[in-house]
Formats: sequence, structure tokens, C-alpha cells
Amino acid sequence: MRDSFPPLSPPKRLLLGPGPSPVEPRVYEALRKPIVGHLDPYLFDVAAEIRELLQCVFETRNELTLVVSGTGTSGMEAAISNFVEPGAKVAVFVNGYFCERIAEMVRRQGAELVRLERPWGEAFDAGEAREFIRRERPAVVAFVHGETSTGVVQDGKAICEAAHEVDAIVIADTVTTLGNMPVKVDETGIDVAYSCSQKGLACTPGLAPITVSPRAAERLRQRSAPNPSFYLDLRLLEDYYHNRRYHHTASASLLYAMREALAIVHEEGLERRFDRIRTNHRAFVAGVEAMGLAMLVAEPYRLWPLNTPRLPEGIDDVQVRQYLLHEFGIEVLGGFGPLAGKVLRVGIMGAGSTKENVLAVLEALERALASQGWRPKASGREAAEAFYARLSASPASTGAQA
Repeated sequence: MRDSFPPLSPPKRLLLGPGPSPVEPRVYEALRKPIVGHLDPYLFDVAAEIRELLQCVFETRNELTLVVSGTGTSGMEAAISNFVEPGAKVAVFVNGYFCERIAEMVRRQGAELVRLERPWGEAFDAGEAREFIRRERPAVVAFVHGETSTGVVQDGKAICEAAHEVDAIVIADTVTTLGNMPVKVDETGIDVAYSCSQKGLACTPGLAPITVSPRAAERLRQRSAPNPSFYLDLRLLEDYYHNRRYHHTASASLLYAMREALAIVHEEGLERRFDRIRTNHRAFVAGVEAMGLAMLVAEPYRLWPLNTPRLPEGIDDVQVRQYLLHEFGIEVLGGFGPLAGKVLRVGIMGAGSTKENVLAVLEALERALASQGWRPKASGREAAEAFYARLSASPASTGAQA
């Protein structure tokens, strides 16, 4: 045992992986505020503000909107455990790791799992989605709106329309899209959407936003058996947040942080925020393509906040990531599953989506690749700077702040 344990001094990192993302300074300040008890009226006032702000960012009027105490995976498990009963047929669209995680949770609930699969990096088209749902006629349909393992965004409109034709509940994973891209819960027809605090919302990890439509809430009330998970039971959580009946010891500090992060999103405005993140995504893509790298995902299906450039043949992704971390303090992550060693996952999201960060990671990436003998076709940083310059000079420019 050491004689002393000095105060913590974590290294300074620029978090440009798939999450967590850089935290807003005001969020750090909120974490310093004095805590109150988990049944204090002030904390319930904060929770009410969180609900109102989450309704804005989810783009919904759902009354049952709250945060689960846990990471994004707790939001996923809350959605599955509350709306999937043993023996029910559940249709899952599988084209990446987090779709597979949903499928595994469905299996553990004792439900009948049916899958429609696409290779990692591809999205489902409207026709095959409708055909699959109409053929299987499930009670629940689940898909990932933004697949963090691949960088694919999945349009949910056709999925929701077909699911509602057969009276199914639709669950959508919006872990990587909430606060980064339009989710449009009500317009799309999503019944249950869950997310996390540490990506597009630029907050610390530890909370999972979730929103439930009136039709799904009614389905929840009609459930024949209680949720086997007490901690994730949405009826009990609703009773806690809305009726102030004890359920668990919620973290006041995390709720403060979430409230402040959402207030920042509200102040920026969703349209302006989405325009900023899309602009920086396009600048990053312009840079990597100028260097001679190809993107894994076809242009219409790319996530704005999570980019997956392919690595050149012969390049060791672990060495690239170690170089970025040790030489520049930049964290990005690699692929896994069938994409292991083939792509990088570069997150330019939330508060971390800035022109400065795009230029920094492009320059650092070029040097990391050069350290293994690879030579770019052109400067990625210069290509991104040219993209920003053209955007600023264009009369049709939206005026987005990069």
C-alpha cells in the first residue's frame, strides 16, 4: 500500500472517438454545484426542466419522457425489457454491433426473435423494410437510427409506417444521433426512443434519455406481467419523476449536468446545431478523400457525427490510434467485428464538432499514416480549409458556424 494518494490529475485528451465526446465547460461547472437529496423538490424541478428540454431535442410531445440512471445501454435495456414480453415476436433490423446487442437483449427476454440483416456499413431500403414487417407481423420492431459501429444512419419512416400497419411498437436507438442529427420522433412515428448523455448532448456519461409515445405508454399499462427488471421499470420511474415516489437514489450532480447540457442545445437551436455538425462532417470527408482515403459508408447513409474512413492496405490501426493519442492527445477508435483493422471511427460531434478539431485531426491523421510509410495524394487539412472557404464565399451559404 502506498503512503499517499495525491489528487487526481487526468491527462488532457481531445475526445474524437465514438463517445464520450468533449464536455461543455458549463456542464463541468454544473457538476460542482451542491447536491440535494433524491426526493428534494428542487431536484424534481430540475427533472421537469430536463423533460421539457428533452421533448425539444427528441422533437416530440410525449409526456412520458425522462432519463434513466445509467449509460446508453441502460436505455436500450429499459426499452427492451419494458416492451418485449416472453413469447412475443420481435423484428430487429441488424446491420451492426448495436443492432446485435438489441437482438441479444430480445433473446434474453424469452421473445421470438426474427432478423433482417444487411452487411455492416449498409442501410435498409424502404421496400425490404416494409416487406419484412408485413411478412413477419411482429409485436415489436427495433432498429438503430445511428449505428455507432459503422457510421450508418437508418431512415425510420418506412419502418414505422409498416410497423403501425400491423399494430407493432417501434423502438429506435438514437444513442449517436440525439443532439447531433434530426431524430423527429413524432414525425417519423417512433414509439420508443432512447439515447445517452455523453455524445451529441456533450454531457458526462451516466444518464440515458428515453421517450415513449402515448400508444406505447398504453401498451406498457396493459402489460400482462411486470417488468422483470425493477430498476428499469418505466412505470416505477414515471412514478418517481412525476409523482415523487421513491424508486432509487438519482444522482443530483448528473441531473444538473444533463439540464445544463440540454439548455446549451436549446440556446444554440437544433437547426443551427445540426447545420454546424453536418458542415464539419462534410469538411472532414473532403479532407480524408483528398488524402486518398475512402469512406466506408455511401454518402446518403453517412452519420454526420461519426465518420468511418477506410484504412489503406498494410496500415496498422492500433499503431495509428496510439500515434494520435501519444503525439497529439487525440482519441479515436477503430472498427470491430467484421470491420476490425479496416476503419477508424472518428467522432466529430456535440461540442467537439468544430472547425479547429476537424483541421487538427486531419493533420494528425496524416502524420500518423506517414509514420507507417503511407503518403497522401494531397493535404487533408488544406482540402478541408478550402471546403470551409468555399462555403463562406458561397452566396447560398446558410451562415452555419463551423
